[in-house]
Amino acid sequence: MDLLFRNVELKDKDTLTDLFRQYPSRSCDRSFANIYLWSRHYHVTMTEIEGAYVFRSLEEDGMNPSFAYPLGSPENCKKAIERLMEWCEEKGLPFTMYAVTSEQFEELDKMFPGKFEIEYNRDVADYVYDQEKLATLGGRKYHAKRNYINRFIEIYPDWSYETITDDNVEECFQMALAWRRQNGCEGDESKRAEMCVALNALRLLRELRLVGGLIRVNGNVVAFTVGERQAGDTLVVHIEKAYADVAGAYPLINQQFVIHEGAGCPYINREDDTGAEGLRIAKKSYHPVFMVEKGFVTIKHTQGEEQL
Repeated sequence: MDLLFRNVELKDKDTLTDLFRQYPSRSCDRSFANIYLWSRHYHVTMTEIEGAYVFRSLEEDGMNPSFAYPLGSPENCKKAIERLMEWCEEKGLPFTMYAVTSEQFEELDKMFPGKFEIEYNRDVADYVYDQEKLATLGGRKYHAKRNYINRFIEIYPDWSYETITDDNVEECFQMALAWRRQNGCEGDESKRAEMCVALNALRLLRELRLVGGLIRVNGNVVAFTVGERQAGDTLVVHIEKAYADVAGAYPLINQQFVIHEGAGCPYINREDDTGAEGLRIAKKSYHPVFMVEKGFVTIKHTQGEEQL
């Protein structure tokens, strides 16, 4: 038995997006836009097995495949997982799954009682916030954020917010290129990959049905953000960029994007912190209401098997 995996393409958007709506998750990984935009960097390919869609990620050397939790009905997902385990056994490969949420693992354990174990990774857990709290920044714990924004407004009284459209997206693209030059992205692989995703998200904003917002100062774009609505009640923030020398631009674009594009979404997912200390401090400072835990799933071995 062989499985034919192929690249994720724009033509898959409608089919996969419909399935993500049927089987929603607040994990930032469970959206077509995120999978498509990051697929080249993480060597993600896809196939259909038993009526469910499976995404496979490979390491840099093209080895050690790992699978996302299948996309489809529980019955089809179970059949797909059985096929994947058979395929790995035939190839002499360990069966592993990545970015599995606690809800998905609970479902997996019901399908295969006691067969799998999961190791959660704090670095890839998503931060989820209350939309109203991010919009109003009320209370003592947001005092510093309000001060940054008030200072920004004092220095730049002519600032304005705009939703990203066909008319202004090119200005965001040029701002992103300038940000890339200022932050030395060419010499940093992770930054280079992130900026590639950001530029492609802007280029394909309409095709991927993303939403975006920008901040202007003196007529120039100094910050922008891009995200999408997911799981019916969540706005996921995929990209957020601001010039570091424009003090307060980051907290302001954060707040204004939530106000203007997050209406009707009780929750805001600002994705993970990748384990970066500075990013973790910044994301914790906005006080998430909960985290979307994700982990690495493997087949549980008995003590006797481990000794062998």
